[in-house]
Formats: sequence, C-alpha cells, structure tokens
Amino acid sequence: MSKPLVSIIIPTYNSEKTLAKCLESIKNQTYRNIEVIVIDKRSKDKTMGIARNFEAKILQIDAKERSEQLNFGVKIASGEYIYRVDSDFILEPRVVEEAVRKCKVDGFDAVCVHNTSDSSVSFWAKVRKLERDCYAGDELNVAARFLRKRVFEKVGGFDERLVAAEDYDLHNRLLRHGFKVGYVKAKEIHIGEPRNLLEIARKHYYYGRTVKGFLVTNPGRGLLQISPLRRALIRNRKNFAKHPVLTIGFFVYQIVRYFAAGLGSLVSKVRE
Repeated sequence: MSKPLVSIIIPTYNSEKTLAKCLESIKNQTYRNIEVIVIDKRSKDKTMGIARNFEAKILQIDAKERSEQLNFGVKIASGEYIYRVDSDFILEPRVVEEAVRKCKVDGFDAVCVHNTSDSSVSFWAKVRKLERDCYAGDELNVAARFLRKRVFEKVGGFDERLVAAEDYDLHNRLLRHGFKVGYVKAKEIHIGEPRNLLEIARKHYYYGRTVKGFLVTNPGRGLLQISPLRRALIRNRKNFAKHPVLTIGFFVYQIVRYFAAGLGSLVSKVRE
C-alpha cells in the first residue's frame, strides 16, 4: 500500500492540560506519513509551547468556534486525507494506519473511529465510558472524522454557524451525498472527561443555547442523534445490567445533561 499524506487538524484553545498526550499519541502512530496542523484560537496558557515541542505546524486565528478553526486547517493542509482530532483525545497506535487502509484498499470515502472515555479520570468518566461504548459500530450516533480531503471540500466542510453537533452535521451531509463511510477497530480515547456534575451542566447549557441551528439543518435524523432515547442504548441494555452503580450514575448524568441543555435552549429563545 502506498503511503499518502494524512493531515491531522487539531483545534486548540487553552489546551495545555491534554495537548501533550494528544500529540504524543500521534507521534506514536504506526503510520508515519503525517503532518500535524494545530489551529489555535489565541490561547493564553502553554498550548503554543507544547505544540512547538512536537514540531507541529502552528497557526493562530481569531476564530469564534472550532468549526472555523478546522475549516482553516483543511485549507492549508497538504494531505490527501484529513483527520480531525480534538486536543483532549489520544489515539491508539494503529488508528491512522487502519483508516488509510480502509479508504485506500477498501474504497471508503470516510471513516468513523470509535471514541471511548478514559475511565480513570473520574466516576463520571466511567459513566461516560459505559454510554460511549454502546455506540461502537452504531450507524446513528457516530461521526466520521477521517476522510478524503476532496470529499470534505465536496460537502462544504464544517458548518461554521454550528457550535453543537457540528460533527454529526458533517457526517449527515456525507450520507446525503452518497459517500461510503466505514469503521475501524482502533479507537480514540477521550481524556478530557468531566470530573463533576457542575462541569457537565456548564458544557451542556452552552450546547443547549446553540443546538437549534443543528436541528434546523438536520430535521429528523438530527433529533434522533441528540435524543436521550437512543436505540444503541436499548440494544446494549445488558451492559447496564452488569454495572448497577454506573447505571444509576448514567441516569443522574442524563438528567443533569438534558436539564442544562433545555435551560440553555430556553434562555436562547428568551433572548431572541
């Protein structure tokens, strides 16, 4: 198999706590023909210094949200393939190799990489891992982040008007255009998991304020993707039965999550 260049685009903003681990996992990939592009939103911490230590290509822009950072990164990318990696994820060593093979050999246009959670972060991270692992191989609650650059450009890239679920939105457009999406076994691991309920509430309150745009552009499928009643959870209900304490935590998490998002949505409507 030839070794086409893969451009990994990482949007950052005050990412010093996780960026080094993220970049180290990219450095340790079994696939070597990679360029790393860090698009920073004027961080005020040590993010830039960490990126320089790993010899990444670094640009700072005055972006409003990460979609704008990602689109800018793709514009300057030289790779045949682009891979969106958030700064609080680490990659298993074979992720890029498997993704390239899935496209190059098996003929897929884009690839979904299952993301799980680092359960060592907190109790709530364990809860999130229980939930996330239910979505492995699911056709609805996944989003392709590795894809051919020409395909990314064909569907118009990330919608810069969106803050919440911009990855779902891109994935949905890939499907509407008829592109072929595959899956790999290697995983991404989210290390930026919440440590307490307040962090969960703040995050989803913010998303709730901005989710309307996603639902407007993704009626039907979009509603299923953000609904608390998901087929993948029902299909994997035996996993919850094995972990009763985490299951209780899951229900608490969901109550806080959707209450905060609903409050954020309500506040947004009132302000309008």
